[in-house]
Amino acid sequence: MGEQQLADIASALYRLPLEGFVAARTAAAKAAAADAGRDLADAVRALPKPSAAAWAVNMLAVHRPDSLGELEKLGAAMRGAQEDLDAGALRALSQERRQLLTRVMGTAREVAEQQGRKVSAAVAAEVEATLRAATVDESAAAAVRSGRLLRVLSADGVDRVDLRDAVAVPGAPAQPVVPTPDGGPPAGTRRASATPTRGVPEPAPPDSPSAERSAEKPRLKAVGTKRPTPAPSAVERAEARLAEAEEAARSAAEEAEQRTADFDEAEAALTRLGDEARSLRARLKKVDEEFELARRRRESAAAQMQLAGRAAEKGQRAQVLARERVLRLRNTPD
Repeated sequence: MGEQQLADIASALYRLPLEGFVAARTAAAKAAAADAGRDLADAVRALPKPSAAAWAVNMLAVHRPDSLGELEKLGAAMRGAQEDLDAGALRALSQERRQLLTRVMGTAREVAEQQGRKVSAAVAAEVEATLRAATVDESAAAAVRSGRLLRVLSADGVDRVDLRDAVAVPGAPAQPVVPTPDGGPPAGTRRASATPTRGVPEPAPPDSPSAERSAEKPRLKAVGTKRPTPAPSAVERAEARLAEAEEAARSAAEEAEQRTADFDEAEAALTRLGDEARSLRARLKKVDEEFELARRRRESAAAQMQLAGRAAEKGQRAQVLARERVLRLRNTPD
């Protein structure tokens, strides 16, 4: 069974509307069985249906990868500031992340509605938590960018994001990364591509002049005059941790405020619907009473109608008999 073939099928399935996933997976498994055999068909049948929040993130990866690229670029900058223990930069980037998340969440709602599904408040909170995790952990960013996300991701800022069973076909390549507007490397690759492994010099190309010189004579170690950068002080490390704690507390406060607003909205709706239900029950009781009264009136009117009908028939018979008597008397000689 080809891993790439399975990944291609999975990518096609996870970009479909959520309601049609199961039917499309069944059809894809049948097609795979006919084309490639039972193993691939079984693997396709085993592809899990994504959660509503994961589906919304996948729609971003498929239809608006530029938004995820912005988040990845910002996340790389935040990780760099954290490694450098730059508390000031971390505070500024945290503020920028809040603003960017607000914009991207608006895009996520728009894309989901274009694909036929509205994003509820609960699902929106899970989508935002997943996007926030993508700015904290580079592996989480790759999972979000894959377009095959299965569940919500979360980050506490300390441990790495748990990605177990989070992505379908995790070993396959992710969605193509959109280049950054400034023409730089793809988001999330700054430190991996721009900085060589610490302590290991980058080898020169085989045909370069430096490589030829290296072959002719031993390479001398240059003695620089620049003093090494001192290690961050305890105060700087504490300030960096304080900035992280402030950002976590601010995010938690915003989340609590949003959940409180959602609760107040739900409670107001419950009260309104309760009042409406009581009003409808009272109205229904009144209508039932009026219906019962009308039913009794109809039964009484029906009984009186029958009596009146019988009386009318009796009167008509009496009228006929009287007319016949008058005719007989007129025809009888005196």
